[in-house]
This record gives sequence, C-alpha cells and structure tokens, in this order.
Amino acid sequence: MTHAASDTWTLPWRGLGLSSNLSTADVPQPYRLLDASPGLFDFVEYSAPLSLDEAKAHASLFPEMWRRRAEVPVLFHPVHLNLWGPELEPASALAELDAHARAVQSPWVGNDVGWWHVGGQPFPGYLYFTPPFNEAGLVDCAAHALHVQRHLSLPLVLENPAVLARRGEWHVLDFMARLHARTGLPLLLDLGHLFSHQLSAGLPLEAGLDGFPLDKVVELHIAGGVVTRRGSRCFYVDDHTQPVREELFTLLESLVPRCPSLRAVTFEGDGHPPEIALLSLRRLRERVPGGERPPLTLPIPRDLTAPPLTGGSRPWELYDTGYLAAPPPSEDDGEGALADQDFRLAVVAEVLDREWPLTRLLLAGSRAGLAAFTGSPEFRSLFGGTGRSPGQVFSRWAMRCLREHPDEGASAALALEMLLPTLFLRPVPPPGPGQVGLAEDVRLGALPVDLSELVFAARAVRRHLTARAWACGSLELSGLESLAQVARRPAPGPWHFLVRRRGGGHEVLMVPPGLAEWLRTLAAHPVPADGVPPVLLAEAQGRGLIRRG
Repeated sequence: MTHAASDTWTLPWRGLGLSSNLSTADVPQPYRLLDASPGLFDFVEYSAPLSLDEAKAHASLFPEMWRRRAEVPVLFHPVHLNLWGPELEPASALAELDAHARAVQSPWVGNDVGWWHVGGQPFPGYLYFTPPFNEAGLVDCAAHALHVQRHLSLPLVLENPAVLARRGEWHVLDFMARLHARTGLPLLLDLGHLFSHQLSAGLPLEAGLDGFPLDKVVELHIAGGVVTRRGSRCFYVDDHTQPVREELFTLLESLVPRCPSLRAVTFEGDGHPPEIALLSLRRLRERVPGGERPPLTLPIPRDLTAPPLTGGSRPWELYDTGYLAAPPPSEDDGEGALADQDFRLAVVAEVLDREWPLTRLLLAGSRAGLAAFTGSPEFRSLFGGTGRSPGQVFSRWAMRCLREHPDEGASAALALEMLLPTLFLRPVPPPGPGQVGLAEDVRLGALPVDLSELVFAARAVRRHLTARAWACGSLELSGLESLAQVARRPAPGPWHFLVRRRGGGHEVLMVPPGLAEWLRTLAAHPVPADGVPPVLLAEAQGRGLIRRG
C-alpha cells in the first residue's frame, strides 16, 4: 500500500475543465483555446498511458502540458485502467500510474468502471465492456477498485459506465452506490453515460437520482452523443465528437447545486472545432463560475483489502457476445446486445479503413463479413499478448480467407494495400535552395496490373451508398457487388501511382499521366524550380505533392 500515513485525502477545487488526448493534431487544442479566451476554463483533464515515460513519448502535447501545469492544473483520466475484467492490473503498472499522477500533481484519478484492455491491448476505439449490474459484477468491480486503490497514494474516483445492453437487475446508480459503499471511494457522475442507461431501460433521465449519494460525487462529466432508435428501443451512443444533447445541459444545471462535494466539471469536447468548443464552455462557465473554493477533506477508507476475483460476472462471455464470437446467452438483452454489437463493428470498420479501405470493403464490407473477422481466431489473438495491431491481425485474416476462397480481385487489393506502407521506408531526397522535390508525405509506387479503376470505384460506391442510406434509412450493401466486379478486371500494367500518408493511413492519388511522369523524376532527385513548366509546378504545388527548398 503506498498511500501516506494521513487518514484523510485533501481534494482542491478544480472548477471547469476541458478534456484532451494531448495530441497536437486533435481539436480543440486546449492551450490555444485558453490563450485566445483567458479564463474560459480552469484545468485540463487528459487521457494517456499509465506510464509517464510512455505518455511523454506518445503525447505530442505533453511538453506544453508539463510546462504549464502550474498555470493550468491537470487531472489524469487514464482510461487504460481496468476496473472490471478477468485479471487485476499488475502492481508494476499501478506503480507507474501512481508515479505519473504524482508527477503531474493530479489530485485524483478517475476512470470508467469497465474492462478496457487485455494485457495492455485496448479494445478497438477504447470501447470497454460494462460489467453486469448485479452482485457478481459488484464483487468483481470492488476487487478491481480496491486493488488499484491499495497501490495509489491519491484517491481513485469511480465513474459510472456507458450502457447499451441491460445486464443485471440493478439500476446503474444503485450499482455505483453499492460500489461506493463496498469500497469507500468517491464518485464521478458522467451525465451522458447516465442518459445511456436511462434510455436503454426506458426510464426518465432523472430516475434513481433521489436515492443516489450525490454528496459523494466529486466530479461531473458532460460530453456529446447520439440518440438512435432500434425497434421499439432508444439508445444513447457515447461519442464525444457529437454535439452535447440539450437534456444533458439541463441535467447538469440541476445537479451542480445538489453535489456538495463537487470539485470539478469536465467538458469532454474531443473532436469539437475550437469555435464550437468555445460555445459549450461559455455556457458551462455560467454554471461553474471561476474563482477559488475551500478544499474538501475526505476520509481514506480504513480497509482496502481486495477480495479475490470470482469470475462470476463472466467478462469473456460478454466479449464473445460483443464481437459476435458466440451467440448471446438466452437471458441477455437481445436488442441491447445488437445495438452494442453494431457500435463495436462500426468502430472496427473505421479502424480498419485507415489501412485497408479496399480489402475491408471486398472481404468485410457487410455486417456478416465484419462479424466473421471479429469472431475469428485472428481477431482474438489481438488480445493474446502478441503485440499486433488490429490492422495486422486483419491482414492475417484476409490472407487466410483468400487461401481458403481465392478471389483475384481481393488478392490484388490486398497486395496494393500491403505495399503502401513499405513505400515510406526509404526517404526522398530533400530539395536544395531554388529546387523542388517530392513532398515528405508523398511517395510513388508501381504494380504489374492497373488498379486505378478499383481505387476510383471504392470512392464512388461509398459515396453512392452513403447518399442512398441518408435517403432511405438503410445501407443497401448489395451495391458492393459492382466494386467486386471492378476488382476482378484490372487493366494491364505496369501501373504507376502516387500515395500520400493521411490520418494514420494511406491515400492512393489519381493524377494525370504527365504530372505522374514528372513526379517520378522528383522521386529520384530534386530539380531546379525555374526549369519546370509553370502548369506542372502550379498543379503539383496546389495539390500538396511537392516542397520547395
């Protein structure tokens, strides 16, 4: 146990905060927003790996956060931390978490009560699994929470998880109240997650709050999401990039004065452009004024003995249901399980489309195709300590599928997409003064067959099917047959093409033959800018394909 000899925790007032994944590529960038509007919010709550060294290595905004942490305090919200699941966190990982939180002077760490990762490999999109709200789930979650708290010198704050499928006989607020009573740990109430439970259960938004220990809530979260209908049910999908629902602003307004221990209100505005985040933060600032407040003293629980995990909450069974590796148990919430599966499959498709947009459409373009992948041994191996990424296990699955059921079109698409990252292994020569050269994020490649029609068709079919889905309310996947036809009729090669790194993936570019020929010259060596035809120079520069010395 690492907490200090004192028998109390002291929690400072933090006020209004904005969440961040500490990437300079993400919006909103909290420090730019605060520099433009001083006093707009008071702190930054960030997500990062448990290890401080790993966070420094991977979070490009970490140096600025570290430099300004005295001016702009932080809260560490790790999300890489299991508070449910088949195995407890290793003591070494929790030692790193404690050192990380103390180094950045985070007064507490909060985390959703859920199963986030297996051996450090997160579920795609960080879509954790929510425990069942029953005695078995309570026992296992309490074991996780007490195990984590025993290794921390600051409080662990327990956040109510998002809910799609109803599992267990308790209301989520009753479950969290019992988890608090079992552990003595303070609570974080996420309003969108609460909305997700209430919709799934068909309850009013404020149902269950009257008997809930609001005096134990030290932090509130508010974020964006989408309400969708499936059959007779409605579901709230927790998606921070979406607008904040009006119901949640209203709920926040009613809860702030009812939470006497409240220390922080965090707007999880991931993906909101700065001008949109500004609107939400100004509205929230009216409910959470700036200025200091006295610190809060909380008793440290006397008994942090963690009971053994029982496994009675059956996490791997919920995994099999969530990724369609097995049919759901007969007692499961069928409609909720389908909604949960849809969300998970959509995230898997989004992740795969960064690296394998053609192969994914050809082999796993439908729900059944995606389910065949997520239910496969290759996908399960993602969580077996192999260190592979979702894209890597997909390529292994695709190769097995093509061995068992040869498809020349899909094989050609797979060959193209396997080639693309290798093109960036060799740097292109930089241009000198007065010269132009190929842009750093652009390369040239070649294949013995011409797949340009397939690249065009994939974009055209996606656009067509998406537009029709908006009009008719469903995605007509039979339209993918035209893409399969194109894949099976590649033109004779050789085919020379350009590829650009974009958004964590690769984009094959369509350019006129004359421009392509000149760019092949630049791939070998830069050339003087004054010797380039102005038309070629203007087009290449306008498309971001070249750089000047």
